[in-house]
Amino acid sequence: MRFSQLLSGASLFALFSFVTASDVINLTAENFDSVVNPEELILVEFFAPWCGHCKALAPHYEEAATALKDKKIKLAKVDCVDQADLCQQNGIGGYPTLRVYRQGEFSPYSGSRNTEGLVSYMTKQSLPAVADVTKATFHEFKNADKIVALAFLASPTDAPAAEFSAFANKHRDDYLFGITTDQEVSESAGVKPPAVVLYRSFDEPVTEYPYPVPDLSSEEFGAWIKELAVPIIDQVGGENYGTYAQSGKPLAYLFLDPTDEKRQEYIDAIRPIAAKYKGKVNFVWIDAIQFGDHGKALNLVEAKWPSFVLQDLNKQLKYPLDQSQEVIPELVDELVESFLDGKLEPSLKSQPIPDSQDEDVFVLVQKQFEDIVYDDAKDVLVEFYAPWCGHCKRLKPVWDDLGKHFADFSDSLVVAKMDATENDLPPSAPFHISGFPTIKFKKAGTREFIEYEGDRTLESLIAFVEENVANKLEKKIVDDSEPAAQKPLGSQKVTGHEGHDHHDEL
Repeated sequence: MRFSQLLSGASLFALFSFVTASDVINLTAENFDSVVNPEELILVEFFAPWCGHCKALAPHYEEAATALKDKKIKLAKVDCVDQADLCQQNGIGGYPTLRVYRQGEFSPYSGSRNTEGLVSYMTKQSLPAVADVTKATFHEFKNADKIVALAFLASPTDAPAAEFSAFANKHRDDYLFGITTDQEVSESAGVKPPAVVLYRSFDEPVTEYPYPVPDLSSEEFGAWIKELAVPIIDQVGGENYGTYAQSGKPLAYLFLDPTDEKRQEYIDAIRPIAAKYKGKVNFVWIDAIQFGDHGKALNLVEAKWPSFVLQDLNKQLKYPLDQSQEVIPELVDELVESFLDGKLEPSLKSQPIPDSQDEDVFVLVQKQFEDIVYDDAKDVLVEFYAPWCGHCKRLKPVWDDLGKHFADFSDSLVVAKMDATENDLPPSAPFHISGFPTIKFKKAGTREFIEYEGDRTLESLIAFVEENVANKLEKKIVDDSEPAAQKPLGSQKVTGHEGHDHHDEL
């Protein structure tokens, strides 16, 4: 495929503006095999009409189908309500499911779910993993994607052609790769072979690989390109959040109202700080109106913009800049430096300690986590849930019955639940919550946690507890001769953690 077929942003916009009919193929049980199997490359969406994510994807999918039509790349869709048996036969378990088919064999689609991402991903899929770049295609190729890696070699067999091609085959979904042996291209680029150059649509547009190219290794090259693939500061959203999450580096958010006339001024003010800590902390700006709930999850208590938060993604700890202060570079610099020096205390969100525990299931909050969960005398089983989670709602009656079943063993076993949207885990927790519900068991006398992954039935949960407890399940002895005057656990004062209280106000 010639790179002259790649559409510019302007031509894409013009093309999208005049879409009048769908270029997406409708698939049914009758035509699925006859349409999909002969194709060298086709993208198929399995969707449900009621699915919100499917509805959001629909206009982008239509626009991408039209943009890719001239490239002979087809997009198709299957209505899994109308074609329930077909979707079941294909093992579809969620919507939308996107699959890239090549002559009937599929692989998961792993690109962004917007028009640009769909077009870019499928264009890369249609090209060889490494393109042969000539004088005629050089200019268009180096501007064909956000990140383009081009090897300048004297001969296609010279080192590191084999290593470069092997890396490209593994990462063709992430970046665009090319090799040129055209001397005129090297002269035009001002490059002396052998060399590898990265072209980017952001920050420094041209960067040459700084190490000896004949000795290029996949590991070193991969680390280099991965580092340069992250802009100094960029807008973050659903389509690129995964890039930052996978890096494992702390993520610094600048929350902004996108309609604020000073938006770019705020970004430009933070950019030198982002450049200073490049490689240690990733900086982004985020739409505070669209992602206000994410701000709350990062312990921003006010809808006040701009605001700044630093998050340790590995430990899921949050460090918001006090919202009573103005977001200025000096304060941001001080916050980040203190974090990297290990001098910054995280903000820990907690609900108030309950005045009493009136249920068989213990209502756990962050302020009590270490006292209750790390009690060496007791086995502890905790469900971490979200109030809006459908799976959690279905589990609730089962969890209540589990608490009731073990109520007589509360001297040695705690069955608890914690709203993970309103309570943070302390830094001492050796895990973080990535989905709901998450069920963790801590055996008495240890700090090790076992994650429950069995059936969410009462019988299975009881069997799991009985199999893993360190304490013998003996019923507590109640002396009826004197009325008990003890305070419930939930009303006891927690000592040693008052230092966290001021964080609740952030």
